[in-house]
Amino acid sequence: MAYAKYLTTDYPNIFFEDNKVGRLKKRIWDASEDEIQAILDDYGIGTPCELGVAGTYIQNTPRAKLIEKRRKNDIVLVPIGCTENHGAQNCSGLDTFMVQFICEAVRRKTAKLGHEVSLAFPPLNYGGHPYHHLGMPGTVMISETTIINTLTAVMAGLWDDGFRKIILVNNHGQDWMLESAVQEFFKRYQLPAFACVVEWHRAVREFFYPLGEERPDFVSTPFIHADEAETSVALLMFPEMVDMSVCVDATPVNFGFLQEGFFDGSVDSFHRPNRWQEMEGNAWVERFGTPEGVVGKPTRANPRRAKRAIAAICEYLTCMCEDIYAKYPAGKVPDPTKFSFRPYEEIEPCLREPQSEGWKSIHELPRIGMFID
Repeated sequence: MAYAKYLTTDYPNIFFEDNKVGRLKKRIWDASEDEIQAILDDYGIGTPCELGVAGTYIQNTPRAKLIEKRRKNDIVLVPIGCTENHGAQNCSGLDTFMVQFICEAVRRKTAKLGHEVSLAFPPLNYGGHPYHHLGMPGTVMISETTIINTLTAVMAGLWDDGFRKIILVNNHGQDWMLESAVQEFFKRYQLPAFACVVEWHRAVREFFYPLGEERPDFVSTPFIHADEAETSVALLMFPEMVDMSVCVDATPVNFGFLQEGFFDGSVDSFHRPNRWQEMEGNAWVERFGTPEGVVGKPTRANPRRAKRAIAAICEYLTCMCEDIYAKYPAGKVPDPTKFSFRPYEEIEPCLREPQSEGWKSIHELPRIGMFID
């Protein structure tokens, strides 16, 4: 019998599962533009960056207040971007700023709900990159091993400070490195925790489907890079960092094969068999093929085209945090006897309140398992 639990739309390629997440997305899909604006207002979209605002990140909060907040909710969002050429119209920190603004919005919303999540400063202001970004001015490329080791160390430090539910919110083409870091954390320490990667564009890819000719609040071209989609988000969230007067469109140069339906775009909009990061060698590298730093049509960018996607990711991340919080409120973790090969007696001191009597640091555990180094 066919699986029939789907919520359909007027577009055959767009459908949602009939479950909590699918119904959330369908609500955003069907909402009027006024309703979308109300959601954005509720999250405070348009608020300036809070990096230097006391009490908004782990690193800018007095420690006593941080501990008080963590005892209510030990979920932490870790925004992850990079430094990358995004065309003459955008800043090279676009990926980092974009994901910071989203995470900050979710923090504000959960504060209203009475159990505010914590935010960590972005651990990767530069970042990992696919091969075809190599040698592009404005793009700073860090090795994959460095990325994995850095994020594994960050997760260990956050866990040691009592943050046992860690969500890496990604805004850049480096997902496989973040996924490797999550796996490495558990292989290396074998501790009870929850950790995951959310590549936010892909999480709400339905709202980047090119419908702009029919629905003017959607993009009109597929999401790729520094294009209509990304520039629209930037115009919505930090317009002062965008200069549309120098904006140009650009099309990549390919070698004439595997261009028709094999590999998907940046957010997997078309459900194609392969993801873009699973290949190299079918197109010129960026420096030669698209020296503009753009792949797509950013001249079509408009903040209106990004509002529904931003509303969707804010609601999705909040829903994820609420689900985790309901299952594992502050101080609770997955059952160590079902989630670790370490003896419970070895783990138990690490599970206590940091710096309380009998507590042990993660770094006092004996080495175990597999290591990339």
